[in-house]
Amino acid sequence: MKKHLIAALCLCAALSGAHSQDYKVKVAETDEKMEQGNYRPSWESLANHETPEWFRDAKFGIWAHWGPQCVEASGDWMARKMYLEGSYQYKYHVEHYGHPSEFGFKDILPLFKAEHWSPDSLVAYYKAIGAKYFFALGNHHDNYDLWDSKYQPWNSMNIGPKRDVLGEWAAAARKAGLPFGISLHADHAWTWYEPARRYDRSGEKMGVPYDGWMTKADGVGKWWEGYDPQDLYAQEHTPSKATWADGMIHQQWAWGNGASLPSQKFVTNFYNRTLDAINRYDPDLLYFDATVMPFYPISDAGLKIAAHFYNHNEKMNKGKATAVMFGKILDEQQRKAITWDVERGAPSKMIEQPWQTCTCLGDWHYNTRTYEKGYKSAALVVRQLVDVVSKNGNLLLSVPLRADGTFDEKEKAILDEIGRWLKTNGESVYGTRPWLVFGEGPIAKKGIALNAQGFNDSQYRDMDSREIRFTQTRRYVYATSMAWPKDGKLTITSLASGNKHIGKTIKSVYLLGYGKLKAVQDAEGLHITLPKTANNIAPVVRIIK
Repeated sequence: MKKHLIAALCLCAALSGAHSQDYKVKVAETDEKMEQGNYRPSWESLANHETPEWFRDAKFGIWAHWGPQCVEASGDWMARKMYLEGSYQYKYHVEHYGHPSEFGFKDILPLFKAEHWSPDSLVAYYKAIGAKYFFALGNHHDNYDLWDSKYQPWNSMNIGPKRDVLGEWAAAARKAGLPFGISLHADHAWTWYEPARRYDRSGEKMGVPYDGWMTKADGVGKWWEGYDPQDLYAQEHTPSKATWADGMIHQQWAWGNGASLPSQKFVTNFYNRTLDAINRYDPDLLYFDATVMPFYPISDAGLKIAAHFYNHNEKMNKGKATAVMFGKILDEQQRKAITWDVERGAPSKMIEQPWQTCTCLGDWHYNTRTYEKGYKSAALVVRQLVDVVSKNGNLLLSVPLRADGTFDEKEKAILDEIGRWLKTNGESVYGTRPWLVFGEGPIAKKGIALNAQGFNDSQYRDMDSREIRFTQTRRYVYATSMAWPKDGKLTITSLASGNKHIGKTIKSVYLLGYGKLKAVQDAEGLHITLPKTANNIAPVVRIIK
């Protein structure tokens, strides 16, 4: 038996070694060593990790997707779009700050002051309205680290607020008793910043190169003397295919379709920065805005980060696994190793493994146009939360902060309303599990397909009282109508008499936030007469199993 086991292990090691040779860009572990432990950097080994029960119970988290791209308040991907001639962000930047050949994104960084930012009070407030975990941005595609980074001099301790933003967020989360997550996005800076090496094709600055060409030598006598812009822009490489096509980056997100392949130096730098953040701040959750994992499938970086994260987490928690790592567009095997994240959407069916959707009240980075136009309503957020939870998922909600570290009064009103709904109806969300069916209604029956990594959350705008979603605990089944019926009459067809799902006669139900109600059950469904609205969003009825 032992001989067979040893032979099998040797074969697995050989296969693993052979597979590792397929990676075009391998991480160098000269500076940061991968933590050793129960997990190795392979899908087979990582599949032994299970999403912890605390995450399955939590259901709702809040994300501070916040950094220097909020300075101009022109929305997400500002640091890229300011280099896209003719875009709103380009025009705004030129009008208010200067031409990108003279005043680039590097020059925005000192203007990120965070002067009114109070992480303790923000995280305490998020917890008070019902968040069960908290996420902070570690870096974005802009390649600026929001901590005292060992491997990126363009960071928040050196430039901007002169504060260890990630460290203060982590301390605030621990003080509030919330699990802490870090999101890291800088792996795509390699292709994302390529427009920084463009130039205007019209006007008085036609042909003048943008500042993405600048190097350390150009900084003599300037505020950034001693810093190398290429540590930020990472553009000393051959550009990707069709680099002047603004939307091509989306087709190249998984490092195919002509994307310029990153160097070992760039990949290793991201790997080092990620391990630095993990080792310093001991996060419970780790999020990447990447297809599957960072640099997958061209590099072993993502698998090594995952193995390090899981091993480090178990070491810090004395053998107890509390870690959750997210990836996008995962196949069935990959979902056993890391947790699937769906951006701005949800699958149309119940999913066996726990998963998460990430969405935002408005734009990912603060945008004054979104403030003026209007954010998602509290009702929309609750509908998505209820739908996601019914399908075995969690909702991570980003709340855009202004550059000074505060949210606006409209966002607060929405968050307060979500908090009131959760205070009354949270028992149908927290700690629950999916029921035998996730829901009923026209949209539930039809199903809305995912688009790439998600992007189907427009479905929640069209939901009415016919859309009902279910959750359960050991004792109760909860049914949530996605809107309050105008006539006060609610019919739940999944609870019709003789229906195999419930297997009993239902004589009364309990409306959360109100009390007991009489109900009539027949072959068409469970018919409930509701009182006047007990909240402005969605009624939840509780039924004894």
